[in-house]
Amino acid sequence: MGTLSMLALPSCLVSAIRFGNLNLITQALKAVGREMEVIPDPTTVHFHLPDDLSVQVHRGYDEFVNELVSKFPHEKDGILGFYGDCWKIFNSLNSLELKSLEEPIYLFGQFFQKPLECLTLAYYLPQNAGDIARKYIKDPQLLSFIDAECFIVSTVNALQTPMINASMVLCDRHYGGINYPVGGVGGIARSLAEGLVDQGSEILYKANVKSIILDDGKAVGVRLADGREFFAKTIISNATRWDTFGKLLKGEKLPKEEENFQKVYVKAPSFLSIHMGVKAEVLPPDTDCHHFVLEDDWKNLEKPYGSIFLSIPTILDPSLAPDGRHILHIFTTSSIEDWEGLTPKEYEAKKEEVAAGIIQRLEKKLFPELSSSITFKEVGTPRTHRRYLARDKGTYGPMPRGTPKGLLGMPFNTTAIDGLYCVGDSCFPGQGVIAVAFSGVMCAHRVAADIGLERKSKVLDAGLLGLLGWLRTLA
Repeated sequence: MGTLSMLALPSCLVSAIRFGNLNLITQALKAVGREMEVIPDPTTVHFHLPDDLSVQVHRGYDEFVNELVSKFPHEKDGILGFYGDCWKIFNSLNSLELKSLEEPIYLFGQFFQKPLECLTLAYYLPQNAGDIARKYIKDPQLLSFIDAECFIVSTVNALQTPMINASMVLCDRHYGGINYPVGGVGGIARSLAEGLVDQGSEILYKANVKSIILDDGKAVGVRLADGREFFAKTIISNATRWDTFGKLLKGEKLPKEEENFQKVYVKAPSFLSIHMGVKAEVLPPDTDCHHFVLEDDWKNLEKPYGSIFLSIPTILDPSLAPDGRHILHIFTTSSIEDWEGLTPKEYEAKKEEVAAGIIQRLEKKLFPELSSSITFKEVGTPRTHRRYLARDKGTYGPMPRGTPKGLLGMPFNTTAIDGLYCVGDSCFPGQGVIAVAFSGVMCAHRVAADIGLERKSKVLDAGLLGLLGWLRTLA
């Protein structure tokens, strides 16, 4: 029993088909006998930033760098230095067979085959993108742009974004480019589900897990809201670690490593989402698919409603909407505290008020007369995310309380509960579709070793898991 989750940070900004060793979604589709038709996206995102700074992240790396250098010619060496370090990390990851970093036989094997690449990743593991950027770049506006690049990855600034996470996304978008699935990103989950069923798996829908069943301290099954119980050799939780240990294991003593995790990380805010249908003529013919808008003040980057993400999937795939129409997905960070304690009438009124303000900002910055072109509109809040994604406070995922030491504080897939594994964005290597997919691959390998499908050494296991636990305490 398992869960497929295509949890989105800016949903179609990152949920896409890719190529290379980090093309984990494509590999997963292939493993279950599925392949999807895709549309190349020429521009990953178009930034609209304070001081009239406009930057298009082109599919081609050289084209993107040339545009950025044209905006900051005095920082050419710094731009090449920072993004060059990103490529060192990406190329190292892309050269390795990605499996569980908690499995010593695999880990030592990779080190002996690719020692330079492994040492490169070890060097950058405790470092953040903002610190690396400041080694190369001095211009405060360019550093603020790097903050915006990282905010798309992690919903925090560059100083709080692990360098490895930033590098995966900032380079992957150029390595083969972003390729949008025909029919929409929802087709990825549908194809995976169909492929799994064809391979003999069973997926239960409307099966709300209320608790994890323990027997003498070992996880042995799950209990559903309707009272049904299912038992298995291993239990894998795709819920956040807050939900896993705070709700599914409610009443159990919180393990020490989970206490440490919650000291280092807090829940990131959720999102306010607006889905709209608009008349096609309101968009200029050369409109890009993805936009990031921060109009007036860099200080608003991380504030609720401060910056706006916009995806227009019908730019790439017009078949998603009726003729003469476009789909807009608009979203901005928002905390659930803003939406609690309201009557149903107050809640609906606030949704309309906040959405109208966001739409007016886009109207002023990008698309005049946007409001009058709307033919359909639906607004979701952090309460919507909490209800339908079953995530505590509708959170997007974990974010560091302060300045982290890279990824050192991020837990892996194993837990202090025998037989229980965690997977998803509150596990190493954190947020983002690539990172979450990597977490799934690592967990599958670790479970396979533990149930005898892969080679395993108990002595090496104990040593490595102890070392990783000690390293997390350094965060």
